[in-house]
Amino acid sequence: MEELVPIIALGVFVALFGTAIVVVTSLIGPKPKQNDVKDEAYECGIPGQFSGHSKVPVKYYLTAILFILFDIEIIFMYPWAVTFGDSITEGYGLQFLAAMGVFIFIFIFGLFWEVKSKALEWE
Repeated sequence: MEELVPIIALGVFVALFGTAIVVVTSLIGPKPKQNDVKDEAYECGIPGQFSGHSKVPVKYYLTAILFILFDIEIIFMYPWAVTFGDSITEGYGLQFLAAMGVFIFIFIFGLFWEVKSKALEWE
């Protein structure tokens, strides 16, 4: 029990200090003023100039998401390519190749599915 005394004392100190900081800042700090900007769709403290409706087609966002998805898959291939030579010398080359083969199969299947579902067509 004696070993826990410093830990308990530190816990009590942190709890009291944290509470004191919150109380002091709420008493001394500036009070938030009420404004109608907080009720808008995009809250940043600056009054909005446009309505919440966007005229940007969803295809832009879909293309960006697909780009990020395939970019991340390519990023996963780089460390594999760097360590593949070492895995051959350690005797795990076939397992590494099989794992990357499955990964590339899923990657290519996703690419074909994307083309077949016409996700990249603009019209």
